[in-house]
Amino acid sequence: MKITLLLMLSAGFVAVTAAVSLASEEAPEPDAHNVQARAKAFLDLYEADFARIDKEFQLASWAASCSGKEEDYRRAAECELTLRKYHGDKEAYRVLGDLLRREKSLDPLTRRALAVAKLTFEENQLPSELLAPMVQKASDIEKSLNTYRAKIDGKAYSNNELLEMLAQEKDAARRRTYWEALKQVGDVVAPKLIELAKLRNEAARKLGYANYWEMRIHLQEHDPEQLSALFAELKNLTDSPFNQMKGQLDAELARRFGATPAELMPWHYDNPFFQAAPPSEAVNLDEFYREKKKEEIVEIGRRFYARIGMPIDAILERSDLFDRPGKDQHAFSKNLDRHGDARILCNLTPAADEMDTLLHEAGHAAYDYYMDFSLPYNLRDAAHAFTTEGFAMFMGALAKTPEWIAAHAGADAKRVDQAADAIREQRRREQLIFARWALVMFHFEKGFYENPDRDLNALWWECVDRYQGLKRPPARNQADWASKPHFTMAPVYYHNYMLGELFAAQLRHAVEQNVPGEGPFFKRPGIGPFLKEQVFMPGSRWPWPEFVEKATGEKLTAKYFADEVKK
Repeated sequence: MKITLLLMLSAGFVAVTAAVSLASEEAPEPDAHNVQARAKAFLDLYEADFARIDKEFQLASWAASCSGKEEDYRRAAECELTLRKYHGDKEAYRVLGDLLRREKSLDPLTRRALAVAKLTFEENQLPSELLAPMVQKASDIEKSLNTYRAKIDGKAYSNNELLEMLAQEKDAARRRTYWEALKQVGDVVAPKLIELAKLRNEAARKLGYANYWEMRIHLQEHDPEQLSALFAELKNLTDSPFNQMKGQLDAELARRFGATPAELMPWHYDNPFFQAAPPSEAVNLDEFYREKKKEEIVEIGRRFYARIGMPIDAILERSDLFDRPGKDQHAFSKNLDRHGDARILCNLTPAADEMDTLLHEAGHAAYDYYMDFSLPYNLRDAAHAFTTEGFAMFMGALAKTPEWIAAHAGADAKRVDQAADAIREQRRREQLIFARWALVMFHFEKGFYENPDRDLNALWWECVDRYQGLKRPPARNQADWASKPHFTMAPVYYHNYMLGELFAAQLRHAVEQNVPGEGPFFKRPGIGPFLKEQVFMPGSRWPWPEFVEKATGEKLTAKYFADEVKK
């Protein structure tokens, strides 16, 4: 049988791919023992190659995010292309299909490793004339988003500087100037994003999907109809509490800015996308953090993780935590080798959101750091993207929890007690506002890939109005949507953040029910071991529905999130 390989770096893997091929018409049906042995031989060499190429890519991507240098981004793009081409081998993909058609002859772990590998190969069954420009365009857009500095009156500002200016400004005209500056990059990258979307759609159609959105949903092991139904349910469950909350918030903001609620515009809400709650009249959570040094934010997080039995010292030693010119302005966690080299990148300042960010990103890294490294390489990952997001949210929310602030952030206990009700209400606002923001992202991105030639600026503001209740500024026709980096860096992913919120609420309930002790769950001695055993160690050995049920005792549901946001 002739085998054509796009790129196989291990000669041994070529031989094994040929040896395990089961499709020959002349060959007799293999017995169960032979199928298992052939699958194991395939996986052994695949995992070795994948681990080597993946680490090279992760290191290059990390270097680019830290330096902002053109040559580092070019190197990262080259490494990503190599990884994609490796997983683009058509013969290996066919052999995976052959092996999985005989899944009854495979042990569960082998079957799962093959299934996860097949999903990865499927996404990359693309001709190089599409794959290479997709990677390059995405890298170019990412570099623009990471290094762009908006200008006001000829002076350049970082995103962090503009966000701080927006938060402090009382004058509506100046707030509009800062808000618009935060969106400047949108018009720069929008034409490239539309080109990239069309390329992605063309690639998806070659794999038999209607568009890139549908392909990505399937490859994430979601059912599109069930996911859409879940988001419809989320909207229905949050309509009433969101409208009630936003009415109160608008009254507060109107008083703050000397306006009427009807006069409020998007720049009156401190976050440029209204994905987080503005400080309330009753309490500004930053009061518990603003007098600290940025290094103290790190130390608070380090001590807390150690106290619950999940030290992150090794993670922090490798991480890049503070702002500097050229560096990526966002925050993320990266698992460089799936064997303990987990790192986070942040641009920390002394603020409640930044404490949340550190706890959140450290949650991602802890998930990776405490993984079971005896699992096959491609299963040393979270059960699903939303389960690692959910755990990160589970941890990040503590920065805005009264009991945690008093116990771990060094805040005055009496002042925290006085503000406790207001803090809890602010947390409820955060959950509701984020849920509605997730609805915007879900529906806009779905529409974006269904027809990238439509009036995307209009579609964006239709979604913003419907789900967030914000008005489109008069005569505004800029590509505000394109300033959100997730469309490039994490396409068709944002729904997983919301699923993560559902999982976080369900996990909080499970911990309260299953970890012995009194008081808040984070004070219970068994919390660390429970999380390691139930959440981290399984990795991706089970499909996510099975994992969620094993970890929490129930199938994924929205009821616990809905209970948390009820007043």
